[in-house]
Amino acid sequence: MQGRSDPGRELLDTAALVGHLVPAGSVYAFLAEHRGVVFPDGLFADLFPSGKGRPSVPGEVIASVLVLQTLEDRSDGEAMTALRCDLRWKVACGLPIDHAGFHPTTLTVWRNRLRASDRPDRIFEAVRHVVAETGVLSGKTRRALDSVVLDDAVATQDTVTQLIAAVRRVRRLVPAAAGVIADRCHAHDWDDPGKPRIAWDDKPARDALVSALVNDANLIVAELAGAKLDEPAAQAVALLALVAGQDVEPADGSDGTDGRWRIARRVAEDRVISTVDTAARHAHKTVHHRQDGFKAHLAIEPDTGLFTAGELTMASGQDNHEAVVGLHLLDNDPVDPAPDGFEVLGDSAYGTGDARAALADAGHTAVIKPGPLTPAVAGGFTLDDFTIDEQAGTATCPNGVTRRITPSRTVTFGAACRDCPLRQRCTTSKTGRGLAIHEHDALLRAARQDWVDHPHRRDTYRRHRPMVERSIAWLIGPKGRCRKLRYRGVNANDWWLHTRMAALNLRRLLNLGLQRDPAGWVIT
Repeated sequence: MQGRSDPGRELLDTAALVGHLVPAGSVYAFLAEHRGVVFPDGLFADLFPSGKGRPSVPGEVIASVLVLQTLEDRSDGEAMTALRCDLRWKVACGLPIDHAGFHPTTLTVWRNRLRASDRPDRIFEAVRHVVAETGVLSGKTRRALDSVVLDDAVATQDTVTQLIAAVRRVRRLVPAAAGVIADRCHAHDWDDPGKPRIAWDDKPARDALVSALVNDANLIVAELAGAKLDEPAAQAVALLALVAGQDVEPADGSDGTDGRWRIARRVAEDRVISTVDTAARHAHKTVHHRQDGFKAHLAIEPDTGLFTAGELTMASGQDNHEAVVGLHLLDNDPVDPAPDGFEVLGDSAYGTGDARAALADAGHTAVIKPGPLTPAVAGGFTLDDFTIDEQAGTATCPNGVTRRITPSRTVTFGAACRDCPLRQRCTTSKTGRGLAIHEHDALLRAARQDWVDHPHRRDTYRRHRPMVERSIAWLIGPKGRCRKLRYRGVNANDWWLHTRMAALNLRRLLNLGLQRDPAGWVIT
């Protein structure tokens, strides 16, 4: 059951003895005085419905520990060491000076119950309630959208390692598979979790190993097809089928039916990079910057640097694109937007036609840097040099040639390019210039022109961008130490993201002058 706090102080109460040593205005001092208001016992009552059992840890204490843990980026063991030895933590949590702390698994239990509840982000919500009550965001009509890639907590596995790990998992979770693997699968010693000892620079040997592993994996999947499996077992078999197909292709001269395979000369879309954390993905934040992990999507109020919303997703996939997730974050803002909506700041990742249309439909104003147009010929004509007439359904090239826009919104100039005097500036294709017209082409053109014609939009973007970058720097911590996640899976790391944002918002509010008076929370 959840414990309750005793309003009376103990004889060796740390706050009474050394509370004056804790810096005023710090998160420690704030929690010491107000943790019961921000995190009342009723906030976590549904996590421990039983009224029986030995009294356990009060919710306000655990919430304070979780806030300090994420703020300082400590493991469970390190957090309990701090609670036992750091006077600031004892003062913040209202513990006596001789308190030995709790077992680290206490934090695991609370995290698991929070994540499994219908309100996993209630710590973030509690701090956001404080933000709303202060009125610090009142009249703040700008929101900045951005994202940051966070490294996963596991090592990226190559194809061979994933195949071996997936077979071993099936053997462990599916009783019927153990006999099949022992009798018929001999590509590897399945009791050895390591990679086979072969000459890895010997291509025939490498391809032979890959072929044997893939064939064993396919045999196991085929043998278990149609078997009644519980959810963990079914997931293990599905993962084996996935890793057996995502990275391989038939060898030269093979169609795959003869059992000859090789590592594919491509990267599969939405590739699983580890059987330990199947939600981790390759991420391309920029063309030259590639990471493995997850993507944290953020909505930030750029004047104060406060996080208004956030969501952690897999790092790849259309549903996890910035322009898709960012729109949802605006719907979860702690304050209602002005009648004219928010002025939404973002980089070119948020400037897709669909996103701009959705922002306009919601009544928001986009201050989003347009993505550059790449000409087919260096220094030549771009799409904006072509005139698009949506009503007539035509496109006209710089040489005055007009062609119809097809139902699939493509345009082919074809033979008209053959003797065109502008061809060298337009296309290198032997079949002539072709266009693909976006559904929201007019909106995208207007955005590019608006960015040129109205320098105040560029000035607004540049003026507020540094604060956004600073907030992201706070999120990933000094020297990027918080960029490496501690947990596996989307749900666990999304909980961490929201708790981290709650801790940073609390610290930021204190720097802005957060106080509590008889009327409630105020910024002085």
